[in-house]
Amino acid sequence: MNGAELPVWVAVVVAGLAIAGAGLSLLGAFGLVRLSSFYDRVHAPTLGATLGMTMILLASWIYFAASGERLLPRELLVGLFLTVTTPVTLILLARAALFRDRTESGAAGKTEVPPAPLVE
Repeated sequence: MNGAELPVWVAVVVAGLAIAGAGLSLLGAFGLVRLSSFYDRVHAPTLGATLGMTMILLASWIYFAASGERLLPRELLVGLFLTVTTPVTLILLARAALFRDRTESGAAGKTEVPPAPLVE
C-alpha cells in the first residue's frame, strides 16, 4: 500500500496531527525568542518540543500503521527518549542558572564563607 491508497480520513488525521505538532514546536521556538527571563524562556521550548513531538510521532505512527509498510518501534523509542531527556535537560539548565544567580548575587553583597575543614 502506498500513500495514494491511504483512506482520506487517515490522510486528514495525519496531516492535522503533523501540522498541529509543527505549530506547537514553532510556538515553543517563538516563546524562546520573545520571553524575557531565562526561567520563562526555558519552559516554552520544553513544552513545545514535548507536545509537538508527541503529535508528530502520533501522525507518523498512524500513517505507517495504516499503510502497513513497517513496524512501529522507532516512533516509540524516539518518543521515549525525547520524553525522558527533555525534562532532565530543563532541570539541569534551571539548576545551573539558579546556581549562577545565587553565586553572582552572593558575591556582590557578601564575602564568601570558606568551607568547613574536613575532620578525620
